Formats: sequence, C-alpha cells, structure tokens
Amino acid sequence: MDNPNFKSGFVAIIGRPNVGKSTFLNRVVGQKVAIMSDKAQTTRNKIQGIYTTDEAQIVFIDTPGVHKPQNRLGDFMVKSALSSLNEVDAVLFMVNADEKRGAGDNFIIDRLKEVKKPIYLVINKIDQIHPDDLLVVMDQYKNALDWKEVYPISALEGNNVDELLDNLVGNLPQGPQYYPEDQITDHPERFVVAELIREKVLQLTRQEIPHSVAVVIEKMARQDEEKIHIQATIVVDRPTQKGILIGKGGSMLKKIGTLARKDIEHLLGDKVYLELWVKVVPGWRDKASALQSYGYRKDDY
Repeated sequence: MDNPNFKSGFVAIIGRPNVGKSTFLNRVVGQKVAIMSDKAQTTRNKIQGIYTTDEAQIVFIDTPGVHKPQNRLGDFMVKSALSSLNEVDAVLFMVNADEKRGAGDNFIIDRLKEVKKPIYLVINKIDQIHPDDLLVVMDQYKNALDWKEVYPISALEGNNVDELLDNLVGNLPQGPQYYPEDQITDHPERFVVAELIREKVLQLTRQEIPHSVAVVIEKMARQDEEKIHIQATIVVDRPTQKGILIGKGGSMLKKIGTLARKDIEHLLGDKVYLELWVKVVPGWRDKASALQSYGYRKDDY
C-alpha cells in the first residue's frame, strides 16, 4: 500500500431489531454479507463488512439487535452486541424513521452513555416518511446523547449514505489496511453460505418457522472444475416445523434450495450443487452444547 495517509478503523452498528442495519451494511460493501428479512432478530453473530477505497478502510461490525433476552440464544446476542462497543473507533446508533422512540431505543441509549467513542445518530428509512415528519423524529433524539453527527438516510435507496461514509473516513485515525481491497467480509465462506440458506427459510416460511432455526454446513467441497458440492442441515425445534420446511412432496425445501443456490453461486462465483436436510433438535436454543456446535460460541463476544 503506497498511501502514507491511509486511514482505517472499526465502526459498530447498533440499533433495535429490524431498523435496517443489514441493509445498510450490504449497500456499503456492495454485496450481500448480512441476511435480510422483515422478521426481527435476523442477525445473530457480529458480521463484519469491509468498505475499502484508495484512501481508507472501514471495518463495520453489525451487532445483533439489542432486545430483552428470552433464552440463552437471546442472552448471547445481547452480550455480543454490547461487547463490541468498547472496541471500535465510532458507533452508529440506527433508528427507524417511521417508528416513535420506544423502550428498546431508550435501553440502548442508556448503554451508550458508558461509551467513550464518537456516536452517530443514523435515522434510517427516510424513504418511508414525509420529509416534514423528519424534524419530529430528530427532535425525539436530539438531547438523548451528545451525538457526533446526525444523519437521516435511506439504506435501501442510498440517500445520504455516501455523505455518512465520507464523514466517518474523515474522522478515522491513520492506520493500516487490515484486509485486501477485494475482501468484503472476514467471515469464512461457510458462515455466509449458512446465513444465505437461513435467510431463505425466514423469507419463505414467514410466521410458521420463528427463530428456532439454525443452519449447519456439513460439507463444502469442489466436486469438479465446474461445481461446488454443499450439504447443509436445517435444525428446528419441533417435528411440525420439519413438516413445514419440507413441504408437500418436498416442495418447500426445493424452493428454499433453489433461491439459496442462486445467492450462493453469486457469492462464490461458481456453479453449486446444494443438498438440504432438516433435523429436529428439541429446545436447541437453550442447550449450551447445541449453541456451540451451531456457531454461537462464547469466544465471539
């Protein structure tokens, strides 16, 4: 790297479930690294998206939505979210423009009071409200914290996203390029592949399959010059959920596989042969051993 003035740093994105953190991350890096769904709690691990230009590199950490935990998995997610805030150069607190400030936002604001780093207020989804209503939203948060800056954005449409990135870069310290310029996430491909399959499960099953679903990649190997063979197991809580996921004559599982395969091929740049199975593990979200084997490890927070 030739630029002696190169800047780099880490930026955490925090906010209530479903405010658009993953949409923002995917827009910034220009490819899908975080799964998107209109169900709350889609993101479970801290996903790093990497934004690189000739002048700077920002490593984004997308934290799971902070909420009141209901089980061990929920507990893991909240600890994971809060632990990242003291290890970064800046924090983006993202809120939803079309929702009033609520108890969940106040819970996060209270936690942010202990953070000594610059905190940006990012008001997302401005494409969903009338411009006149924006001032009302800004007023709700104006005095809640000493914000470094306030940015109304639309992660979906891209409004003000570049301006926010420019400001973040302007305030970063000089530092090394941590990752190669063409790398957009630090997660192994197996992790992203599992997440893409889980995204399709959430999208296609809607209310029937809540968050009691995990995806385990059993095998991922090159079959020949042209094709990668992937075998994955979808883990659910109850036999009824297994039935829903398989569908009549295997129709639902086939649909999940077809959509996931398209995204995986785009990610890997290769043809993919994808095999899916469904397995029932009752109460896996409250079993420490199950959480470990499905990728939710204490080392991650």
